[in-house]
Amino acid sequence: MNLLFLTADQWRADHLDLDGTGPVPTPNLAAFAREATVFLRHYSQATPCGPARASLYTGTYAFNHRSITNGTPLDWTLTNLALELRRAGYDPILFGYTDTSADPRVLPAEDPRLRSYEGALPGFTVGLLLPEDAGPWLDHLARRGYGRMTIEEAYDRPWSEPAPWKAEDSESAFLVDEALARLARTPRGRPWALHVSLIKPHPPWIAAAPWHGLVDPRRTRAPLRAPTIAEQAGLHPLVAAWLERRFEGSLDRGLVGRGPADLDRATVAGLRAVYGGLVGEIDRQIGRLLEAVRARGEWYDTLVIVTSDHGELLGDHWLLGKGAFFPAAFHVPCLVRDPRRPRGHGRRVEAFSEHVDLLPTILEALGLPVPLQCDGRSLSVFLTGEKPARWRLSAQMELDIRDGARLGPATALGLAADACGLAVDLAERFACVRFAALPPILVDRAADPAWTRNLAALPEGREPLLGATARLLELRLLKADRRLSGCRLTARGVDGLYDPLPPLPAGASPPAVATVRA
Repeated sequence: MNLLFLTADQWRADHLDLDGTGPVPTPNLAAFAREATVFLRHYSQATPCGPARASLYTGTYAFNHRSITNGTPLDWTLTNLALELRRAGYDPILFGYTDTSADPRVLPAEDPRLRSYEGALPGFTVGLLLPEDAGPWLDHLARRGYGRMTIEEAYDRPWSEPAPWKAEDSESAFLVDEALARLARTPRGRPWALHVSLIKPHPPWIAAAPWHGLVDPRRTRAPLRAPTIAEQAGLHPLVAAWLERRFEGSLDRGLVGRGPADLDRATVAGLRAVYGGLVGEIDRQIGRLLEAVRARGEWYDTLVIVTSDHGELLGDHWLLGKGAFFPAAFHVPCLVRDPRRPRGHGRRVEAFSEHVDLLPTILEALGLPVPLQCDGRSLSVFLTGEKPARWRLSAQMELDIRDGARLGPATALGLAADACGLAVDLAERFACVRFAALPPILVDRAADPAWTRNLAALPEGREPLLGATARLLELRLLKADRRLSGCRLTARGVDGLYDPLPPLPAGASPPAVATVRA
């Protein structure tokens, strides 16, 4: 069976329109959903991109893979989706990026992979790497007569203006064109695996016509937030610190240097309209890929998964981006179509699902063994139209708030680097955030969807706080790294199961091993 694995960066779950009631039309995905299983409560395990994708590709929680920021190396001893596919005889091909930071313990100091967090996940054959500087796309624009530009120059305009290129020359269209060309050259009858990793709707929020004007700002949903910044800041000292910061990074010119106080309703509506237009474009590009598989006559021989690495706050709680513990930063679309399990087609699943479930799901669907390292559970039971006897009662996510090159909330709050971790337990009614060195948060999601009142220290919060804390602790006890813990050495040799080490990255050397004498 073939695999088509599609991701769109920073795509909120509520921007998937399955029945015509969403903020942006996604007709191709709505049609696909009628033949797929849609997981309505699917959550990324971490943010930003690097940590989120580390969980997505390895099937492990951040407390196991520990690639907790963009640039934190991913342990080479962890296997991943690409390596498992290659082990099974596939040649998995990547178009886009994976934001994988290489492990410096096995690479020479001069290796160029140690100078960027935008490396390709080991095991992939790179069809086209499209990092943040988007060099191949800019070359394409130059060939099409737009002139030679840097990525900063290409996006140097406010979000309220359309892009200067045609829709068929956008970054997303270019990447899909390249992927389709490679697919067209792939021989029929031989199983293939293709991962297309699209950057949009990640900022800058600049869209070409007609996508720029696709969504009327008056049709967008109002942000989910407290009536005032002061009320939102009152939830917790960390939220107050976030709300004091100015926007930076990859946001477009119309936003950099501004702050949460500038996010009035009209501004948020305009941002959401352009963001929605970019989602509409993603829907179009995904539709092209799905149609290509149909045209090859391989629709009933291809496992298709569509998701995002993480979400986007988009004005919720007076914030932009994904670097916060609020649900919109983690809640993403997830659609799975296994052609051999038609009973799951058209089904919508309300149970909590997570990114760590996708690697076991893919491997099981392809008839491959699931490594012991995987922390999630295969979603295959939902694809059969059944419901498992026992399933998780909440989604659990992590975030590390340590400061980077620029001082930020961690410094302002006096946190040491190793005290910057937090974990979220998101249940049906209550949400709990536990910190390494800050007071906990508990909110009643039903009564307080904007997260304005912290119940953690109040009598009515005692029982749900204990329950959520117990779930977070149990998760760590159950899922702590077990690649070797299931076996032991005996007089007969190794007794039990263990995960073999993956192959070393190309050009790498085994880490030095010390010899100890009694």
